[in-house]
Amino acid sequence: MDPSQVEFIAEKDTVSILPNFTEDKLYLISGDVGPFQPQVPVVVPLWLAVNLRQRQKCRIVTPDWLDVDKLKEKKAEELESNLFTTPLHPHYMEISNIILGNSRDVTNADEVRTLVKDIWDIRAAKLRKSVNDMIHHDAGSGQLLAHVQISNITTLEINTMRKFFTASLDHLHNLRNHAEICLRKYT
Repeated sequence: MDPSQVEFIAEKDTVSILPNFTEDKLYLISGDVGPFQPQVPVVVPLWLAVNLRQRQKCRIVTPDWLDVDKLKEKKAEELESNLFTTPLHPHYMEISNIILGNSRDVTNADEVRTLVKDIWDIRAAKLRKSVNDMIHHDAGSGQLLAHVQISNITTLEINTMRKFFTASLDHLHNLRNHAEICLRKYT
């Protein structure tokens, strides 16, 4: 799965909009949405909110978790903890990028964008450190880890690290095999 596929999945999440038009209920495969009345909040899939926003038919209501104060709290929580904390939203990076890219209604958009990126960077550093610690554990003890459990990680974070992680494990496996061959040869 690549990042565009993860973003596609994230677009199925719902957000609130304030429409500026009147329309009856829409019957979608994913479920019914509406009816639409001007300035009456309606919960719709993100992809529909973006489509309506691009046609200037609505205003996207910024999700609560995209508030500057909540983002600052989450950033501080991530910095304090050595483990992964519960993410703001399972698709926080994708949804924030989509909303910030398609809506001018986000209060303090630049600060929100910076805080989301900071949280992403902190979590990515923790993930790289976890992989590094796992590799060093194997190398130091000589024992292979049977499994590793990492909780509270998002789909996009997994997919971002997948290539690096699998390549690291492949190199580690090749080095171990080469070391075993050398030990057998010279003992």
